[in-house]
Amino acid sequence: MSFLSQGEAAREIHKLSELCSETNSINPELYDIYQVKRGLREPNGRGVLTGLTEISSVFGSKLEDGKTVPIPGMLKYRGIDIDKLVQGFTEDDRFGFEETVYLLLFGRLPEEAELAKFKKLLSYYRRLPSDFLEDVILKSPNKDVMNAMASDVLALNAYDKHPDDLSIPNVLRQSIMLISVLPMIAAYSYLSYRHYFMRRGLYIHNPKPELSAAENILRILRQDKSFTPLEAKILDIALVLHAEHGGGNNSTFTTHVVTSSGTDTYSSVAASLCSLKGPKHGGANLKVIKMFDEIKDNVKDWADEDEIAAYLQKILRKEAFDKTGLIYGIGHAVYTMSDPRAVILEKYTTMLAKERGREKEAGLYSIVARIAPDLMRQEKKMYKPVSPNIDFYSGFAYNMLNIPDEFITPLFAIARIVGWSAHRIEELTCAGKIIRPAYKSVGADVEYIPLSER
Repeated sequence: MSFLSQGEAAREIHKLSELCSETNSINPELYDIYQVKRGLREPNGRGVLTGLTEISSVFGSKLEDGKTVPIPGMLKYRGIDIDKLVQGFTEDDRFGFEETVYLLLFGRLPEEAELAKFKKLLSYYRRLPSDFLEDVILKSPNKDVMNAMASDVLALNAYDKHPDDLSIPNVLRQSIMLISVLPMIAAYSYLSYRHYFMRRGLYIHNPKPELSAAENILRILRQDKSFTPLEAKILDIALVLHAEHGGGNNSTFTTHVVTSSGTDTYSSVAASLCSLKGPKHGGANLKVIKMFDEIKDNVKDWADEDEIAAYLQKILRKEAFDKTGLIYGIGHAVYTMSDPRAVILEKYTTMLAKERGREKEAGLYSIVARIAPDLMRQEKKMYKPVSPNIDFYSGFAYNMLNIPDEFITPLFAIARIVGWSAHRIEELTCAGKIIRPAYKSVGADVEYIPLSER
């Protein structure tokens, strides 16, 4: 038997793909007949209840006289309102990410001495194994930084003397280590991509133990290792806001599903990384950046509400941008009247815009944030209130921090691994059953036909 040529293989795949699409198409009406909750969502948009958690709570509405009533969004970490948490450490003029890690993992805010000791623990684990950078990260560059991170996390399994031990002390050790080193893995994976695929110079900076996670990220990413206090402060706040968001978001639910199978911590984190990279989840803020790039190219006067509204209507009518009819960064699965994370980040994004001399651009974001919800409701006949979500502002904030586009979703992962770790420990502690929802077969029975008779 001879090998196919490249062209013959491509033609065969094209032909088979048509057959594949045809045989894997299910009548959409069957989902209603069998009452399948597609996307694990109820007809009213609420998520199907699949578990319980004490780690965080997300609210965008409340029940009042049997009716769902929209309310300003609330996010609580271990029962503490996110607004008060951020206000607490910013008023003290200190970084809050490390404190947030402690809160999410251990269920309460640390005392001053506990926090100081925990920071030292994070610094201790903020070191990759010997030769890991050279032998794993730099020798396996990847155009997709998130894929590189997943591969690198899996590779760490080989350096662990107890990779499959599911005792809580061991999983906690693995979790704290991964929370500490993931910023290094992400930064070095990006710098490897930058060098091998963009043909730029390669520079490697080591983390400094006395610096926070946010400071070390900026230090390692930048060739001159410099950053302003405001830059580090805003990145730290962004990490806090992205650290956790309930057990139902796609990547955290992936953590629960994969953990319930009894697999190791490295496999669990790699699976969640692969979930997060999807454009419907962690990649959404990149869509916001690209959408605003097109708005700026097509709207002459960034302060003209009528001109901006006209272009937004083109987007909604699938006449502009990616032709999906979506205004990215507006609306959320849970939040209705407001996303508390977006409210906080908008404040600091505005501050950074003034420092950067980009007030005009910030004004454009402000106008879109104000008029887009009404345009969406009118154009799409929506009854549920919508508002800007955190993705609306985070992309702009990262852009002003000179964070490269390829590093934006990895930044999300650097923060969200905290929530994944807390949920993994909660799943191991409280569950015991493998998560296995039902799927109903709707295919017809077919008789086997011998090859000679087909």
